[in-house]
Amino acid sequence: MDNQHRTIIGKDIIESLTLGMYEDSRFIFREYIQNAADQIDKAVAQKVLPSRKDGKIWINIDKDEKKITIEDNATGIKKTEVVKILKNIAQSTKQRGIDKGFRGIGRLGGIAYCDELIFETSYKGETTKSVMIWSAKELKDIINNRSKEEEAVKVIDQVTDFDFSNEDENKHYFRVILENVSNALLLDFRNIQEYLSMIAPAPLHPRFTLIEKIYSSIKADNLSIDEYTIYVNSDAIFKAYTTKIYEGIENNKKAIDEIFDIQTFTLKMDDDSFLAWGWYGISNFKKQIPEKGNIARGIRLRSGNIQIGNAYCLNKLHKEQRGNFYFFGEVHALHKDLIPNARRDYFLDTHALKIFEDKLKNLFKNDLYKLYHFASSIRSKQKRIDRLTTFKSEYQQKIDTGFTNKDEAEVYKEKFTDLKDQAEKATQELNKIKQDVTDTKSPQSKILNRTCNGEDVTTRTNPQEIYENDKLKYLTDNLSKLTKKDRKLISRVYSVIDKVLPKEIAENLKLKINEELSD
Repeated sequence: MDNQHRTIIGKDIIESLTLGMYEDSRFIFREYIQNAADQIDKAVAQKVLPSRKDGKIWINIDKDEKKITIEDNATGIKKTEVVKILKNIAQSTKQRGIDKGFRGIGRLGGIAYCDELIFETSYKGETTKSVMIWSAKELKDIINNRSKEEEAVKVIDQVTDFDFSNEDENKHYFRVILENVSNALLLDFRNIQEYLSMIAPAPLHPRFTLIEKIYSSIKADNLSIDEYTIYVNSDAIFKAYTTKIYEGIENNKKAIDEIFDIQTFTLKMDDDSFLAWGWYGISNFKKQIPEKGNIARGIRLRSGNIQIGNAYCLNKLHKEQRGNFYFFGEVHALHKDLIPNARRDYFLDTHALKIFEDKLKNLFKNDLYKLYHFASSIRSKQKRIDRLTTFKSEYQQKIDTGFTNKDEAEVYKEKFTDLKDQAEKATQELNKIKQDVTDTKSPQSKILNRTCNGEDVTTRTNPQEIYENDKLKYLTDNLSKLTKKDRKLISRVYSVIDKVLPKEIAENLKLKINEELSD
């Protein structure tokens, strides 16, 4: 082929693969962790590491030095393969459906946020430390210079360099170093810890007390979950799930609900092969889980135990989009044809994806949607019973202290009758539901018992009317020193007080006046 028809790939392709690939700068940690996890698996397969638990991923963020280091103790790269693997772009040797990364572009992400990107590696049994240096600052200057139209290959040759030195033959590692990091968010290690607690393939926290139910379920199905030991500035990273649901942040944070059980599930193809497995928390579903105070809210999509997209990724598959945020939970993609796209915000369009979405929609509609609506219905019925219980105490106090006038007594009597009717109807409905929910281990049964305070709802039926007598006691009856005319006037004053003041203040004021006038 002559040069006239030679394909030219311009330098801007480098920008697309580095500076313009992702919206969130923190993705670089996900990409480097993903690569490290793949190599740890290979290290285990090659007997370099005894088990996955022996693999380690260390992240160090030095804000003062503006330096980030990501290192693993996996296979490292052979000296003879360093140039081919680290310099060539989009020529990964990884396998789709097996490895977590497979496009060979993620390692370039750090270029966008530093002046110099350095890869250091050594392979067990070799006495060489291989170093590749990308001059990220020079690369960005070249890309931003619009007066020249350099080719991508030429630019890469210009901004990269290699160096080799001696190393202990027993050492095996891969290290990524970002020098003079320009992005402040990447240097906020607390923020990065929080980010990775949901993104990274980290283990569930030992303090997440329902952890064994998840592990027991996947073990029963002969499945496994990819978990890796990851440190950020010496702190181990765990997933951020808790059994408490909070409202507010920091000093104003308070628990408003709790996850008291876990429900697990599997999704399969027609040939009985696994599409995915997952779990979701069972709570009282008092309200949508607030965003503040609950970084793990929502059912998250994961592949290789690395999060796909964000907390909103699966909203579109729920009957109500808000439904996703009544839950903590995860969906782990298993099928080899559920392939993350280049941005890792969803999957490529495949036949397996269509089946996956249909089955997940069905689960969300028939199980999750009905569950939080069931909880809402139970809670509403219980509130009608509780309102009667509360009002009975208020009504009794009125009978004991006296009413302002006949009209007030009639209002109380009518309200009591109305609340009693509502409570009796709610009790009947709850009893019917309790009869229909026969599986005592089901989430519905547990929600029912917890919402009804663990009592048999029949014990809360047939509330009796408190006031049965024809003779009413009035608040002014105690004012025996006053004339009948004065007592009527005081009663009228009490009526005005009831109209213009909040109920609690009005009641206290009337009682205080009564005390003063009865002395």
